[in-house]
Amino acid sequence: MNQHTLVDVESLAAGLADPALRIVDCRFDLGDPDAGAALYRRGHLPGAVYAHLDMDLSGPRAPWTGRHPLPEPELLVATFSRLGIDAGVQVVGYDDSGGIYAARLWWLLRWLGHEAVAVLDGGLAAWRAARRPLSSDAVLPLARRFVAAPRPQTHVSADEVAAALGRGNGLLLDARSAERFEGRVEPLDPKAGHIPGASCHYYAGNLGADGRFLPAAALRAEFERLLAGRPPTALISMCGSGVTACHTLLALEVAGLSGARLYPGSWSEWCRDPARAVATGP
Repeated sequence: MNQHTLVDVESLAAGLADPALRIVDCRFDLGDPDAGAALYRRGHLPGAVYAHLDMDLSGPRAPWTGRHPLPEPELLVATFSRLGIDAGVQVVGYDDSGGIYAARLWWLLRWLGHEAVAVLDGGLAAWRAARRPLSSDAVLPLARRFVAAPRPQTHVSADEVAAALGRGNGLLLDARSAERFEGRVEPLDPKAGHIPGASCHYYAGNLGADGRFLPAAALRAEFERLLAGRPPTALISMCGSGVTACHTLLALEVAGLSGARLYPGSWSEWCRDPARAVATGP
């Protein structure tokens, strides 16, 4: 198996016995941070290990950060090594939330230079629909030595977001729902609204009714419409805390449009600074 964006159930099932495969269960619930680990213990894909969004795929919060800041590279190196990942391992992440948490794992690995990582298309629902087995066995992977080659050009700061918007040549896509983007509701962050100049592109629009990603051609047509002649490198992806934004970046890769960047702090970082402007409405 050599996958870099998505993998289907049949291909993953066929490779379960491969010692160079590492499946990572990324299930998580923002309202109940312990729920994903509990679900993992009750049943997971055979051979899968668990990665916790807060403890494994995010760094410590501070008053000036967003809710899910990027971990320091050395912390991620330790996490990926503990999970049994090195340069020769194909990683496949999955969740039960449309791929938003698995996409975070996908982006983090690529940020540190690991290309052989994919997301299970359709997630746990697709696996169950195909009547594939689950396991409740504890998985203790043999630790490997993960070597990082960080790519700093793959993400931007709040100041860089403001500068790109000020120049008028950037496209800032917010993956939150329209009601959160417009400021009609805000269940997680201290202020409602969005960054002035941003556009709303709800992550669920990347998926079909079956929970799988839309075909590459359909995704490409939609993103090219949003880019309006600009290159993919002009696009910055954001959301509430830099997690769901990775889903947009994965969809762009599926579409063959590489080079967009992540704003890791996203709305939860932006809105904590009273000097930053806030917009509401469409």
